[in-house]
This record gives sequence, C-alpha cells and structure tokens, in this order.
Amino acid sequence: MILHGARVAVSPDRADCADIGVAYGRIAAVGRLPGRHRLDCSGYLILPGLINAHDHLDFNLFPRLGNGPYESATEWALDIHAKFEDRIQNVLAVPLRERLLWGGLRNLMSGVTTVCHHNPWNKVFGERFPVRVLRALAWAHSLEFSKDLQSLHAACPSTQPFVFHAGEAVNGAGAREMEALARLGLFASNSVMVHAVGLNVELMTLAQERGCSLVWCPSSNLFTLGKTLPRKILESDLPIALGTDSALTAEGDMIDELRVARRVSGLSESRLYEMVTVGAARVLRLAHGEGTIQRGGVADLLLFRDRGLTPAQTLLAQVPEAVLVGGKPQMVSADLAALWRASLPQIARFHPLTICGRGSMYVHAEPPPMAAGLSLAGRQVMA
Repeated sequence: MILHGARVAVSPDRADCADIGVAYGRIAAVGRLPGRHRLDCSGYLILPGLINAHDHLDFNLFPRLGNGPYESATEWALDIHAKFEDRIQNVLAVPLRERLLWGGLRNLMSGVTTVCHHNPWNKVFGERFPVRVLRALAWAHSLEFSKDLQSLHAACPSTQPFVFHAGEAVNGAGAREMEALARLGLFASNSVMVHAVGLNVELMTLAQERGCSLVWCPSSNLFTLGKTLPRKILESDLPIALGTDSALTAEGDMIDELRVARRVSGLSESRLYEMVTVGAARVLRLAHGEGTIQRGGVADLLLFRDRGLTPAQTLLAQVPEAVLVGGKPQMVSADLAALWRASLPQIARFHPLTICGRGSMYVHAEPPPMAAGLSLAGRQVMA
C-alpha cells in the first residue's frame, strides 16, 4: 500500500511532499513511489505515531477524583478512597478487559500508537488491541508501595527500562524520597522515573551523571500536588518523555496533555513534539523506528488536515483524522472513511464512535458498552 499525495514529517519543523510505501507493518520506502494500490492522502500531513510514556490503561473510565493540592500522592490516594469509594467501586465493577480496551481507545483517538502501561500485562493486549502496549520493560509502583523496589530493579536487565513512580510529593518529602532512591542505587542508567516532582538541582545533576530518564505528567502533577517539574529540569540534558497518567488525575488525553505542557512550561512546540516521538523512544529504549517516519521502521502513522503548519505546530493545534498502527488503519474520521472506502473495503466493518470534543470516527476495535454515568477521560461517549 502507498500513502500518496501528503506532506510527510521529516522533523518537528519540516515536512516534505512524499509517498510512503507500507508492507508487512513496516515502512518500505519514502519518496516518489510507483504502484497501483495507492491511498489518496492529498491535503493531509502525516506524522509518526505518538508514544505515551505513562498510563494506567484500566483507570481511564474514572472521573478526576480529589480536592487537592495534596502533600503527596499517598495523601491523595487516602483521601479519594475515604471520600469517593462508591464512585471508585462503580468503575471497578466494569470488567477489566473492557476498561483496558477503553484505555486503548482513549490513547488511539489522540494519536498515541505506543503506550507504556503501568500495571500488569494482560492478554487482551495481544487480541487486536487498538494500540501497541510495551512489554520489554520492568516496572514497580514506588518506594512506598513496592517494598522490594531495589531487588526488582536488580532483576531488570540493564538493556530494558525500569519504570517506577518517584518523588511524587512536595514540601521536602519528594526530595527526601529522591535522596533515598539515590542511596538505594535507583539512580541508574535504565531507571525511568515517573513524575519526579521532588527532584532538586543537586539530584538532577546526579541523575544526569547516572543516565536516568524522566516521564513528565504535568496535568496530573498540577491536579494532585499543585506543582510540576520546573523549567530548569525540563531544559536540562535529562532525557524526558511525556505521559498522560490516568484519567483519575489527568486533564484528558495526550492532545490535552501536550497543550497543558505548552501552557505551563513555555517549552517550544518542537521540544514537546520530541517528548512524544523520538525522545520518548529513547527513554523507553524502543528500537523499531517508533516516533519516526523512516525506511524499515514500524508503520505507525497519523494523518492530520494540512493547514500549512509545521508538524510540531499541527500536533499542538489539531486532532488526528486517521491513525495507522503497523500500517493498518485503527481509526479514521468520517471524512476519510468516505474517501477511502473504495480503496480499503474493510473500513465498512469498522465501528462508529463519537466522543465529545474529538468528533465522530470509525474504529477497528469494537468499543465495549459504556456503563451509565461513566465517561472516557472526562469525555462523553456515544458508541
């Protein structure tokens, strides 16, 4: 299959007119390509699929819960269970498979094609799940809730990321936790620290020396703690990826997260683009071309209407019209479904889905029923 007639992202700030040849889930070629099976993409801009470096896929039917800011994530957790236990149990009554699938759809509709899920692997991820879920990693919750954190890290191969919550507290508690992690040897080259709000300048230097990486979840941090990573850390040499966290504390989906990140940090669109593409791929040690459009890489691709903006500007300003994972459409807008129906007859078997603020679309994975009173990351769903 050849995607024809679009501009294709080369970097955050540049896109060139080119065709993309897709075969066996990979990008076979990029350029002016011959071939009969051509998919008309005229008037569109193609970006690489996004990488969400932190989510709890099974927690995305929750509303935002809490009345922060809190001193720590632990204080937040105790408070919501004390005040909102009925609402929590209402969501947990939904079968796990259905909650996971909705979490995948939440990512898909915002252009995420690869997710780092911070909970146990589930067999549903191998059953035509709408997005890729990373498996080549080890994870733990945190120093407080994973008493064997040090041994879990020691058991993780040095070639794989070890992902854990770190320093999710303020007023000195977060810094003390980060100091304890350093003493335990958790400032390591394969350590991927999620949140790290307690990271100070001295510990930042140590983290850089040891080769640590961070995952930044600004909307979750602000909702829970009232603060997030300072610009000095965000502009440092530390590898940093962007994550949404779950709907329990996040603003919405990855599009919302990018916009919050831009608003609170003032970082450039190009820097944020990197945090969900090549930068995230480096943090999570992805080695199959994720976050790029290159020959031999995975054919995880997004189509946006081409309004003459750069790829990075487009990402911050629009929502995707189509998402391909491994070269196969997983979501298409109503407009593209009409345009492509003759070339891709399988679209006729896709399932209609309308999500408030994200429009009407067709998805390959059949959406589960949505229980009364629930929403997807705060957005009303009409499946």
